[in-house]
Amino acid sequence: MEHVAGMREGGDAVRWDPYAGPMDQPTRIDLLELDIDLRLTDLWREAADVTEWSLDVVAAFMRASYGKGYCDALTEESPGSLCHEHGYDVPPRRAGLQAVRRDAA
Repeated sequence: MEHVAGMREGGDAVRWDPYAGPMDQPTRIDLLELDIDLRLTDLWREAADVTEWSLDVVAAFMRASYGKGYCDALTEESPGSLCHEHGYDVPPRRAGLQAVRRDAA
């Protein structure tokens, strides 16, 4: 794999820049990033195999990651658990959303 500036040698890093030091006290954002990266492992693995990047390829990966997150959110045992587990407020449901879902079924 070709070396990319900012990426660790070997191309096996998900995060472009390595952490400044040992993560004795990772931030909420660090932990959220790690949790999301674990959920996107298959996409990261596929991205490592891409040899020619273009705007179309990046757009395809953005759509795939959005779709993966959307499906994960729909199938969570406890909606909003990702936000809750990392100390973020769970956004409120939009009014009328339940009625729309029932009508679509």
